[in-house]
Amino acid sequence: MKYLKILYVQVLIGIVLGIITGLYFPSFFTAGKLISDTFINMIKMVIAPIIFFTIVLGITGAGSMKKVGRVGGKGLLYFELVSTLALVIGLFVANLIKPGKGIHIEGVSANKAAEFVEKGKDMNWSEFFAHIVPENIIGAFAKGDIIQILFFSVLFAVGLMKLKGAGEGLIGTFTVINKALFNILEMVMKLSPIGAFGGMAYTMGKFGIGSLLVLGKFMLTFYITVIIFIFVVLNAISRYYGFNLLKLLSYIKEEIFIVIGASSSEAVLPSVMQKLEKAGCDKTVVGLIIPTGYSFNLDGTTIYLSMSVLFLAQVFNVDLSISQQITVVGILMVTSKGAAGVTGSGFIVLASTLSALKIIPLEGLALLIGVDRFMSEARSVTNFIGNTVATVVIAKSEKAIDEATYKRVVGG
Repeated sequence: MKYLKILYVQVLIGIVLGIITGLYFPSFFTAGKLISDTFINMIKMVIAPIIFFTIVLGITGAGSMKKVGRVGGKGLLYFELVSTLALVIGLFVANLIKPGKGIHIEGVSANKAAEFVEKGKDMNWSEFFAHIVPENIIGAFAKGDIIQILFFSVLFAVGLMKLKGAGEGLIGTFTVINKALFNILEMVMKLSPIGAFGGMAYTMGKFGIGSLLVLGKFMLTFYITVIIFIFVVLNAISRYYGFNLLKLLSYIKEEIFIVIGASSSEAVLPSVMQKLEKAGCDKTVVGLIIPTGYSFNLDGTTIYLSMSVLFLAQVFNVDLSISQQITVVGILMVTSKGAAGVTGSGFIVLASTLSALKIIPLEGLALLIGVDRFMSEARSVTNFIGNTVATVVIAKSEKAIDEATYKRVVGG
């Protein structure tokens, strides 16, 4: 019975109960969505201030803007290299297995996809970088726009550093407030089994298991690909930088199960920041890399996007040449940066990408609606693990990690 007191065990039980409830009582999906959304909102209410105070305290504690610039530059370079590799892996596996071959589209209604198609067409990806700068910081906090909060936090920290001794009192106050926010977070996380239950009950009740049978090959191909990415690519990176991926995954297992239940990596953003700091990672590195990764390092989403484009091309017998697939990679390198770590955003980005390609019928999106939610969990988990690994990698490269603490907390 003592195992029932462990949070990740409780979350796992919540997931199983949610699946059973959704399958046998599908009408419960409305209540399940309410439960899941309420839990995620409770997390979101502390995300913005925690990011702000953590980044400000991390940068002011670093004492050097050169270090901040170096960490940020390394992070962006790492994100671009690894997410591009994820795109290429997605295309390679889809070319190899060809999950779209043999699927017929007769009887598939495109009406449900219309909303996503329109949103995708309306997205102006050239404005993404301009969007980083908030026109109203209060509005950025109200919307929980992570990248805008990150930008403002860095500027605020620089301004605070210029005050030198005069800013020490404010830094002390920020430290106390941040500790109080993490105390709130700890209370909220105790409800994560209920949130996971609601999320899975909604998914199974709303979409059922029938859609899995129709597009099972595509789903299986995607799951195989993200497993390869995590346990081959990220594991190789981890070994190169001298830490054990499996032990790191064991350390963040509670968060992984919460992401599966909530279908959103955003739900554990504050929690993983706290855990990585406890594991000995420098506060500056954690504060910069984790929030930035939520917009620039979406490995699971990029794999999903590249595979989905090729899957739909195969369904419609559109034979994409090597040069056209290189074009797909180029487009996705831009469009994938606009996808947030929240359920549904990947689908909108896919619509935007297909609109830019102009060679694959957009009504094919209707095929993916039924299974998108089931693939969202894998996307979110991969995004989450990718950002966690990235933070440890950058901390290692900067020698900004207490090795003794890391080995004691996470494992040698």
